Amino acid sequence: MGHFLPITLDEVKRLGWEQVDVVLVTGDAYIDHPSFGTAVIGRTLEAAGYKVAIIPQPNWRDDLRDFRKFGVPRLFFGVTSGAMDSMVNHYTAARRLRHDDAYTPGGQAGFRPDRATYVYTRILKQLYPDTPVIMAGIEASMRRLAHYDYWDDRLFPSILIDTPADLLNYGMGERTTLKIAKILSSGKWKEERGKMQEELHRLPQVAFSVESGK
Repeated sequence: MGHFLPITLDEVKRLGWEQVDVVLVTGDAYIDHPSFGTAVIGRTLEAAGYKVAIIPQPNWRDDLRDFRKFGVPRLFFGVTSGAMDSMVNHYTAARRLRHDDAYTPGGQAGFRPDRATYVYTRILKQLYPDTPVIMAGIEASMRRLAHYDYWDDRLFPSILIDTPADLLNYGMGERTTLKIAKILSSGKWKEERGKMQEELHRLPQVAFSVESGK
């Protein structure tokens, strides 16, 4: 483990990887420190033998090339807004826009969207509809159930209703993430989706949406 987790395609190639197993998308810059959940999950997966790449602060306004740079991961995309809820990161308690971001180089603001988990998940499912997308982190965890949204002053449904994510991993997710990776390890989600979903839905510390009556 004498290297940083790759964040560019050139870094993936230098490692000799033909395909990444897991791609983690985060609203933070990549900082390889245990106070950052993305680094913890990435290193946990790496220690278990998985090939992990990170897409930090992807540009969601252009042609989405940041989301495309590693192609399709063998197992899944993991999505988080970062170490903070993106709305708390952007706005004060008085609903005024903040002018800096402590999790971006130079403290610059504007490198993640409002409700980043929603935005990233929708983009990934638009680009890769047949690849599992797993949400995690504080933004997803706190919104896994119906909730009051302070900024819009109204009730929102679960984030799973407003996004096309396949699964939500809430709380401290290291062990659950390893179990998710093991279930998906065949890389045959498209062919074995029903069976894998049954296994995933039995895991502790996950949330998912189902059709009414099922």
